[in-house]
Amino acid sequence: MKRRFLISIMFLAVIVQPALPQEASAPLGKDQVLDLVKFGLDSGELAKRIRERGIDFDPTDDYIETLRKAGAQGAVIHALLEARPKPLTREQVGKLVAGGVPSQRAVMLVKQHGIDFVADERYLQTLRVAGGDDALVAALREANAAVATLRENSKDGLKYIWIPPGTFMMGCSPGDQKCRADENPPHPVTIARGFWMGQTEVTVAAYRKFAESTGAQMPPAPAFNADWKNQDMPIVRVTWDDATTFCGWAGGRLPTEAEWEYAARAGSTEARYGPIDEVAWYGANSGGHTHEVAQKRANGFGLFDMLGNVYEWVNDWYDQNYYRTSPSQDPPGPASGQFRVLRGGCWFHDSDYARVSYRFKFIPADRDSVNGFRCGGNVFAH
Repeated sequence: MKRRFLISIMFLAVIVQPALPQEASAPLGKDQVLDLVKFGLDSGELAKRIRERGIDFDPTDDYIETLRKAGAQGAVIHALLEARPKPLTREQVGKLVAGGVPSQRAVMLVKQHGIDFVADERYLQTLRVAGGDDALVAALREANAAVATLRENSKDGLKYIWIPPGTFMMGCSPGDQKCRADENPPHPVTIARGFWMGQTEVTVAAYRKFAESTGAQMPPAPAFNADWKNQDMPIVRVTWDDATTFCGWAGGRLPTEAEWEYAARAGSTEARYGPIDEVAWYGANSGGHTHEVAQKRANGFGLFDMLGNVYEWVNDWYDQNYYRTSPSQDPPGPASGQFRVLRGGCWFHDSDYARVSYRFKFIPADRDSVNGFRCGGNVFAH
């Protein structure tokens, strides 16, 4: 009797388990993921399926919250964020045409994923010759509007995002109990001119291109990235001068402290632009080392790792009381000082430091495995 009861339970479990795509490798849909969470599938197993199969939707913040309420664990949320559809490259679009993918399907993919390059008229003409039809060309022209804010710099190989001008409250965020004296008082700041900002921190690969091009020395590698083996990790142990020289070579400059915070907030008034474990590598989740860039959730401007991973040099000298006298439009920072400013928190420090208003003073000539940078400024003519 007991055996028959167990067999019945097992049979029932097979019947009620949410249906998966017929193809073992087919991406999971949003309803399927939600059903599997509600069904109680082990979070490790579900995260594994998401990583192996991918997903065919963009998990919005509202959807993530629905999953949390349904019982989704952190491993599932992290796997979903990593599996977010990525923009199509120039080569991928070409392969869609060359491979005979039906136009309707190709158009759907372009509209769903977007593109990470500017499809200029020469490229579109080449695509027509290869067999691309009017519908695909029209979809690519529409996608250009979005990609115009994202461009790759041929010099350093990194992607940059256009940050439009605007006004924000700089300094201690409302309700933030961790603020220090130098984060006060909160004050309105206007960024009068838009600027480009590196989508990621400068990577080892980008810095190596700079070193090979200019004859500069690579900084000493940390133990966790011996011989700079992982090219996709952020470069560290760079001085302020190193960072400034790189950005000048790449066509830009270090962002000002005000530009950095404006870009990091991306319209948010909170101390962080999302739950800390979703947006930042810091002491409690880093495992004691940096991580490859762009593995955490981006902010509202599409910038990755503005919090955590490595501190980022900015252009400004440090002055504890600067906010009391700084101009309300495009503050350039103090005229001189002993320390330069780093922003954003890092893989080594705890969560108190991974806040958009936190200011970290540092001797500009010193090197440390928690310090890196990203470039900004007029990298391209917008």
